[in-house]
Amino acid sequence: MTADVLTETGSRMSKAVEVAKDDFATVRTGRANPQLFQKILVDYYGTPTPLAQLAALQNQEARTIVISPYDKSALRDIEQAIRDSPNLGVNPSNDGTIIRATMPELTEERRREYVKMVKSKAEDARVVIRNLRRKGKDDLEALKTEVGDDEVARAEKELESLTKKYIEAVDEALKRKEAELLEV
Repeated sequence: MTADVLTETGSRMSKAVEVAKDDFATVRTGRANPQLFQKILVDYYGTPTPLAQLAALQNQEARTIVISPYDKSALRDIEQAIRDSPNLGVNPSNDGTIIRATMPELTEERRREYVKMVKSKAEDARVVIRNLRRKGKDDLEALKTEVGDDEVARAEKELESLTKKYIEAVDEALKRKEAELLEV
């Protein structure tokens, strides 16, 4: 019973780390990365649709992404959504069949802003992991009458080590992203 609680809590913590890594991937560095464009929402026939569902995204060069829409009628909407995206600062060019988005060089000030943004996302992930720990602890406390105090105490220690492991994973991902952002 305690193993079930620990397994479920561990898998949820793992998902929280993956979500944090996905969030980190949406913060741009000096290089073009198709993941930066994944979460851009395009108004496609009145419905906000993720860009990844409307077009193929490819790296053409280190700082250029080529966006090939599956439906050419959505070209202008896609271009507008990219232009309006606040975190990219990209001015896309449209040649009638594809869109090219060239990433501008990041200034030192902009890099620092991105580092702050990534640190905030990391803290959000840590809070989620801590909340999962609290929920797991509550679930273990509820099992006290069925499995006994010693078993719950052992499971709580295991829960603490799980929490520490996943928070360290978030910190490691943060450290890598921060180094990537500050790299000139």
